[in-house]
Amino acid sequence: MAKILIVDDEEGIRMLYSMELEDEGYQVIALADGRELLEVVEREQPDCLVLDIKMKEYSGLDLLQQIRKKHYDLPVILNSAYSSFKVDLKAVAADYYVVKSSDLTELKEKLKAALETKIPTE
Repeated sequence: MAKILIVDDEEGIRMLYSMELEDEGYQVIALADGRELLEVVEREQPDCLVLDIKMKEYSGLDLLQQIRKKHYDLPVILNSAYSSFKVDLKAVAADYYVVKSSDLTELKEKLKAALETKIPTE
């Protein structure tokens, strides 16, 4: 079972994504902010990271840069309510970009693609 780490400061989004992705058979870990992100990645070894860009205290783009320094092979899906971030140079370090929606079809498709391209670590 693939382990997905979700980082989003909106509780409703975390709950929706967790329920939907668990229904798809994924193990889900959800964080409200990026404060402990690197520690959780080290401890939990997720197969994919779904990362919000605009959070109250943390920039998802800055967190992405930190993740890439230590975990360059971890697939990352940037997730934002704004499509304008696609052109931000920091965003190119992500594997995929999904605009938030209550319909999670695109997110699920990108997640499957990210997991298929992930190099197994076992």
